[in-house]
Amino acid sequence: MLKIGIVGVGHLGKFHLNNWLEISDVEVIGFMDPNEEIAAEVIEKYGIKRFFDADDFLSKCDAIDIVTPTNYHYDWCEKAMKNGKHVFVEKPFAHTMDEARELVKLAKESNIKLQVGHVERFNPAFLALKGLDLKPMFIEVHRLAQFNPRGTEVSVILDLMIHDIDIILSIVKSDVKKISASGVAVMTETPDIANVRIEFDNGCVANLTSSRISMKKMRKMRLFQKDAYIGIDFLNKKTEVIKLKDDQDKNAFTFDIETATGKKTIAVANPIVPEVNAILKELEEFKEAIENNTQTIVSEIDGLKAMDVAHQILAKIGNASISR
Repeated sequence: MLKIGIVGVGHLGKFHLNNWLEISDVEVIGFMDPNEEIAAEVIEKYGIKRFFDADDFLSKCDAIDIVTPTNYHYDWCEKAMKNGKHVFVEKPFAHTMDEARELVKLAKESNIKLQVGHVERFNPAFLALKGLDLKPMFIEVHRLAQFNPRGTEVSVILDLMIHDIDIILSIVKSDVKKISASGVAVMTETPDIANVRIEFDNGCVANLTSSRISMKKMRKMRLFQKDAYIGIDFLNKKTEVIKLKDDQDKNAFTFDIETATGKKTIAVANPIVPEVNAILKELEEFKEAIENNTQTIVSEIDGLKAMDVAHQILAKIGNASISR
């Protein structure tokens, strides 16, 4: 029985709590949260214990789930790991690069499992592409959201775009060669809308647009590679693959196109999108990594790499603002 303690039971923390309660062989031993109103609501609804002392809290659990504002991530991760506890921490991994690097070092020394909450890795639309050979040379991303004060303690790059940065780094598997970026702060003190171009050593180019001040929601990624176009709609949980027909495309819709080199047959397929609760899935995978002593799917190294690119983007935007 894995004993879990939750740090932060606000909006997202409640989603985590509900999902932990659905996972077999898990006991939620309690939570910590400084907000009296939220704490009272959780105690009344779930009947779980509220802790006030961090040492007492950590002594009762095997792992903690950190769902707090980013500036609290480092302190909780450090304390948990020094007490030999496994850690699930929401993205972004830490508040600064120095903090993130220190946590990576500490995770290795502590011999614990650490998973970063890049939940889009577990989005059904992305999972539908499992088994497909993804080698994109051009990637286009739009992640747009309506304004919500929650999460604005960090920029739109660390709040929204970092999801797509993590996905792209997991697909491209090449070092970043160059980053160009522009962004504007409209509703907060940090960029609320940004456009970024990332060039990789293998020739792949990714264009990303993220906004938290849009009138409509959109979470789409388009991958273009030598033999295919892949569309991923993270919001509506849909996936589309358009490619040159081969022997594996027997059930796909096909049509012919006349080209200068002859007729080409195009196959259009919609891979089966699994019915998956992404938060539940990521928490289950974290539990399994602990029980089976395997690497977490989104490791501390993944969290560090995504943060590194995000902070390079922020530096580019800051320098561009200064130069003007």
